Amino acid sequence: MTKLLIVEDESVIRSALKRLLERNDYDVSEAGSVQEAETSFDLQSFDLIISDLRLPGAAGTTLIKKAGSVPVLIMTSYASLKSAVDSMRMGAVDYIAKPFDHGDMINAVERILKDNAEAKAKQKKTTQDIGQTTTRMEGFIGDCEAMQNLCDDIAKMAPTTSTVLILGETGTGKEMVARSLHEQSHRATQPMISVNCAAIPETLIESELFGYDKGAFTGASANRVGLIEAADGGTLFLDEIGELPMEAQARLLRFIQEGEIRRIGAVQSRKVDVRLICATHRNLERLSREGKFRQDLFYRINVLRVMLPPLRERGKDILHLAEHMLQHYCEKLGKPIKSLSPKAIQAITTYQWPGNVRELEHAIERSVVLADGDEIDNDLLGIDLELVNVSRLRSSSASSGSSNKASIRSIAQDPPEDLSLEDYFQRFVLEHQDTMSETELAQKLGVSRKCLWERRQRFGIPRAKASNDKRVSAQKD
Repeated sequence: MTKLLIVEDESVIRSALKRLLERNDYDVSEAGSVQEAETSFDLQSFDLIISDLRLPGAAGTTLIKKAGSVPVLIMTSYASLKSAVDSMRMGAVDYIAKPFDHGDMINAVERILKDNAEAKAKQKKTTQDIGQTTTRMEGFIGDCEAMQNLCDDIAKMAPTTSTVLILGETGTGKEMVARSLHEQSHRATQPMISVNCAAIPETLIESELFGYDKGAFTGASANRVGLIEAADGGTLFLDEIGELPMEAQARLLRFIQEGEIRRIGAVQSRKVDVRLICATHRNLERLSREGKFRQDLFYRINVLRVMLPPLRERGKDILHLAEHMLQHYCEKLGKPIKSLSPKAIQAITTYQWPGNVRELEHAIERSVVLADGDEIDNDLLGIDLELVNVSRLRSSSASSGSSNKASIRSIAQDPPEDLSLEDYFQRFVLEHQDTMSETELAQKLGVSRKCLWERRQRFGIPRAKASNDKRVSAQKD
């Protein structure tokens, strides 16, 4: 049977939760404190630990490190943004507020156990992979499914000579993927030549790529080797290939088809052995239909395709990346190691990051340079939290339409699988608006009263006037 441990100092809650889990065929043990749990049980023998946050002696989060690889579900009646963020940062697998619905608890336990089992199986499979695991993961930070698939694709594509087309928004790391493909290929000891097609003037692009012979044009006083020929035996990376002029596209097509080039002004062609990798943030298929990119060239370079996910779709990877970059720049700039404040974490996980990883990296570097204390706040990152929240609420309102109220009810009932601070706002307001004033709610959420009011309007959450007015009156008295 699956073994669970409940660590809860209130015996009534502990007993009730134990009965609930045992009715669902779990083998349940219990303890009233962290110390009792440590002395009475081998923590790593359990499949899941469910612990209260506030416990006598030591907080429930101290079990996270002590339990090793065993997932820890934190439950607490002190629901607040800071405690949620802190618990997740320390490694809690999930966070649930008391009082909780029995169905919610069972669903959370089942989901965590399933995810943990799948993660262990995947990890075991990865460690048994064909000796390429460490190499192919080097330089890539993230555990989301998209990044894992990306690493798998790189490992499969790298040993081949096939042309690769890398697609992704600006700043997603297309050149890093190209370099990884080269370094894991049989050409790793040969040169990799990178060309930014958007950075070379249209009048010079052909001479840069294909080279020229002496006397080919005014100013050609000597023979010059082109970048394609310089990459002979290795890899040619054409970044922003969508910006390549039509004339250069025609010559590039011949190079791909025939495996040979002819310098400008030359009579004879030269054979070259080059592995081609292309990248762009533009939709080449649409451009080819519109006549702005050669269709035959598109078909030639669209052999193996790699799609890089935007940063906003990488879930918890965003926070992992930010913390890794923070440590990197602290060490690089000779600064004491700093941490991200709860507001900074909220900003990082809710901002859309149109510039993706590059924008995040620059924001972290800037904050490390400007920070005076040991903590990085959202202001140093250059992110206006209120503007970000209002923007997200507007887009959410526009996309969901009349289903807002139904989604609010769903959020209030079902704990999120990932730490979505936008969803957490809705749950927090619904659960506490009867016991807190608007000022208290705004303070707890780290926003202004105006922002709180705007969010209520966007999500259609009615203000509990009677309860709030009574509480405010009581405070004034």
